[in-house]
Amino acid sequence: MDWERLRIPLMLGPTLLVITVLFFGSLAFGLVQSLGFQPQIGNTTLTLDAYISVMFTGREAGQFWSGLLLTLWVAGASTFLSAALAVGLALLLRRTFFGKKLSVFLFQLNLPIPHLVIAIGMLLLFSQSGLLARFAGELGLISGPRDFPILTRDRYGIGIILAYVWKETAFFGIIVMAILQSLGDDYEAVAQSLGANRWQRFRTVTLPLIMPGLMSASIIVFAFTFGSFEVPRILGVQHPQMLPVLTLDFFLNPDLNARAEGMASSIIIALIVLALVFLYMYVSARTIRRD
Repeated sequence: MDWERLRIPLMLGPTLLVITVLFFGSLAFGLVQSLGFQPQIGNTTLTLDAYISVMFTGREAGQFWSGLLLTLWVAGASTFLSAALAVGLALLLRRTFFGKKLSVFLFQLNLPIPHLVIAIGMLLLFSQSGLLARFAGELGLISGPRDFPILTRDRYGIGIILAYVWKETAFFGIIVMAILQSLGDDYEAVAQSLGANRWQRFRTVTLPLIMPGLMSASIIVFAFTFGSFEVPRILGVQHPQMLPVLTLDFFLNPDLNARAEGMASSIIIALIVLALVFLYMYVSARTIRRD
């Protein structure tokens, strides 16, 4: 009996130990460096100068706050649009129709594609010198590539959002389709027999049932897009820059004193993500319980 209770913790112990050491060890190392501890260049005093410089007094303070707003906007819009689009497509793919297997395959096709490839694909397709702009020019829809809407490398992050929506919709869709498949049609059939129309069945039956999985996936996608740097680096502009790109610039600075500011920015990103995730979980849990 005692062995049965200890079997699972003992089996998970080595993996959890490695993950815990790597995660908290890296976090502690970053925190110490963000406080200015860099003995390799003679800095051994712990201070908050890097945080004050990044957020308030340094020349990058304005970039930090504008980057924070842009990062929140991109992460929030990407998460919401991906989730909404995935729910609609999952409900369509739930039905039986000719070519369903091919449609599901195409819907999930971009899952193994790296975000870096997605970003380059966005440039090739949606930039003012991309394929769509050239096709529109050849068809006479626009007089030249410069008349094509600026969808990449724009200051509002439209291209970044499109790239994330393109990539993350399939992730949401797999989760939603799995939930819908496990639920079956019984609940909706009962609601239909009671006189509920299609919208009422979706709002009062389907959406509350898929909401826990949808919320969990939203937390993952929001945290990822908030801290990712490769797509904003390729599709973003010099100002404003998303926080991960601004942090990367600190690390690429040949002046090692900027490393503390880079670590401070990284810790700020981590704290913001943790705070927003906990708030999101609290609000979603209350919403789910109320529904």
